[in-house]
Amino acid sequence: MNDRYEFRRKPAGVFRTIAKILKVLLIATGLLVSTVMFTPLVPWWARQLGGVWNAPTGEVLIVLGGSGLEDGLIGESSYWRSTYAVRAYREGGFGQIIVSGGGRYHVGVAMRDFLVSQGIPADRISVEDRSTSTHENALFVKQLLGNTPGRKVLLTSDYHMFRAQRAFAKAGLYVLPRPFPDAIKRSSSLPERWPLFFQLCTEEAKTAYYFARRWI
Repeated sequence: MNDRYEFRRKPAGVFRTIAKILKVLLIATGLLVSTVMFTPLVPWWARQLGGVWNAPTGEVLIVLGGSGLEDGLIGESSYWRSTYAVRAYREGGFGQIIVSGGGRYHVGVAMRDFLVSQGIPADRISVEDRSTSTHENALFVKQLLGNTPGRKVLLTSDYHMFRAQRAFAKAGLYVLPRPFPDAIKRSSSLPERWPLFFQLCTEEAKTAYYFARRWI
């Protein structure tokens, strides 16, 4: 009799424990979603990753490639990086632009074509199209520049700047950061905040990986 009672009581206890765990998980998920969607967490986070916001000028502007499309066109992140590169060039001061980005779609070449279409002279643009990562961006741009004199300014998305600037420093190339408000602007749209949150989490994971590999 006691054995049958214990048999009935244990499943009930297990179900209550599972229910409590699920309740805690649901509450935690709700709090996370509310925090991401209805607080300034995402733009604040992106702003911290962007670092210094003073739009420096110099002799060389280094622009990092982003996404590319199968038909050879630039993707969204590459478009905005190229657009802000055009703005930086038009402000004056840069005599040379280096676009860094290779990969399957040779995004650096597509970005160069975009810059030329916006009136930047082709002979002022150099393309580094071997790199497939931020680590390789830094190594190959360093090789391309060699002992080129003058101040080097690095332009990339706000959320990417923390890792990128440190990767260049590790490669032996000192650059002044010139982030632009990529994630910050997109976070003004509530539907964008949730995917941006995961993008920022992914970026932090990549940063941790770079630390582990001693690439930054």
